[in-house]
Amino acid sequence: MEKEFRYDDVPVLETTGGKLKGYFYNGAYIFKGVPYAKAGRFQMPKPAVWEGVKDACSYGFVCPLMEKDTPDGELMVPHRYWPQDENCQNLNIWTKALDAGKKLPVIVWFHGGGYESGSAIENVTYDGFNMCMKGDVVAVTVNHRLNILGYLDLSPFGEKYKNSGNAGHADMVAALKWVHDNIALFGGDPENVTIFGQSGGGMKVADLMQIADADGLFHKGLIMSGVGDKMLLPSCTGDGRAIVTALLGELDIPEEQVEKLETVPYYELVKAYEKVSPSVAEKGGYVGCSAPLVNDYFKGNPLDYGFRDHALEIPIMVGSVFGEFNFAPTPYDKNQLTEDGMKEIIRAVYGEKTDEMISLFKETYPGKNPADLLAIDRAMRQPSKRLAKMHAKGEKAGTYLYNFTLEFPIHHNKIAWHCSDIPFFFHNTELVEVCQIPNVREKLERQIFESFMTFARTGKPECAELPAWEKVTEDVEPTMIFDRECQLRYNYDDKLYEKIDSILPPFNLMEMMADSESGIQH
Repeated sequence: MEKEFRYDDVPVLETTGGKLKGYFYNGAYIFKGVPYAKAGRFQMPKPAVWEGVKDACSYGFVCPLMEKDTPDGELMVPHRYWPQDENCQNLNIWTKALDAGKKLPVIVWFHGGGYESGSAIENVTYDGFNMCMKGDVVAVTVNHRLNILGYLDLSPFGEKYKNSGNAGHADMVAALKWVHDNIALFGGDPENVTIFGQSGGGMKVADLMQIADADGLFHKGLIMSGVGDKMLLPSCTGDGRAIVTALLGELDIPEEQVEKLETVPYYELVKAYEKVSPSVAEKGGYVGCSAPLVNDYFKGNPLDYGFRDHALEIPIMVGSVFGEFNFAPTPYDKNQLTEDGMKEIIRAVYGEKTDEMISLFKETYPGKNPADLLAIDRAMRQPSKRLAKMHAKGEKAGTYLYNFTLEFPIHHNKIAWHCSDIPFFFHNTELVEVCQIPNVREKLERQIFESFMTFARTGKPECAELPAWEKVTEDVEPTMIFDRECQLRYNYDDKLYEKIDSILPPFNLMEMMADSESGIQH
């Protein structure tokens, strides 16, 4: 089928910041690298304003990273790499119509990578074209400040740096404000905005529910593999006096000249920060960088501080995947294991409880290979369940849980890992080689995507090909299992996790990543 491209006749749009010129491709109007804010280093964002017509046909800069990108594991999580610059407050838009009367649902994506890395285009599946065209929505993806640029608190050193420990989050609020004020030009409904994100992006969704400045700028949220408790990412409290004082000392800058930190070359700043931050952290001090700062602006992780009342009024979907951080290949082919061989591998972790654990696993995941017991997630599923129950307890909006448990044709039928569900939610499995599973991919993608799009329209996930998706209550925990055959199950893995936690030490991500190649579970 022939595809159509147009540029010259695409109208120039007059936004709150200035004039924009995008392009048309195969049914969608596309605008890339749209500035939504600007800011000095360590300062709050201000609305972006420009003269003339801004060409919005190229992706904008992404936030500089503290460590060099290294291509790895591209079959499992395919990436794109892009020029970096501190001037990274930009967003991308895909829409079917430039018509204020359309009032299409708006879907806004916040990328993963914790609070330190990632970008709006880092993963090839972050492209919003298919979501826009097949979901009949306006799709938006956002870049914002990260790491020390977005989350280093300099507030003790002057009003100029107020809330700098949350500059990255203030960027996201600024992006949502821009969407609210301008998205009607792109056919979107500013009163029907759904935000979603995976991993760090999922955490950002929950975080935005805890920021009063974001109230009214979005109306629904999808949190994908992005609920962590203290074992994964402790809340960030305190202030930046100790770390910034150490940083100034390392750079030989007098405290009264703290503003010089605004002009230190980024990688020189990173080098100094990485040199002094360990000693500050060892003393229990705030070091910033890896998480937003709990203060009057940001009310903190709901698991630690509870939900704000307004957050309870926002319908949410919360989910995780079976294997999460189980990226490395196992040293065995689970499909070729004898029963004795399988038990031997599991016994290395569960000892005398092996037979009991195998039996419980089969009850929890009938049809799955018991060897996958060693890959089961202990980072996201349990905190996700707790967050869902906490939200449901408010009884003000629907709360919906899912678990993605698909096996993929790599590493001997590897079970779902962190990021493996993203292509299905974006309707972009066609872009990911490892997703090509005959008689499975298209159907499961359709089921997941339609559920999400219905949620974005109505606040309740539904798909004609799925059982009715019941909401979580304080007592009952329905979970939609996304797999070759989808089903709704109730509190189905409570006993399994209870038993795992009674045998194994508390989850530790760093230890798990270090030992993943050996199949050892923590």
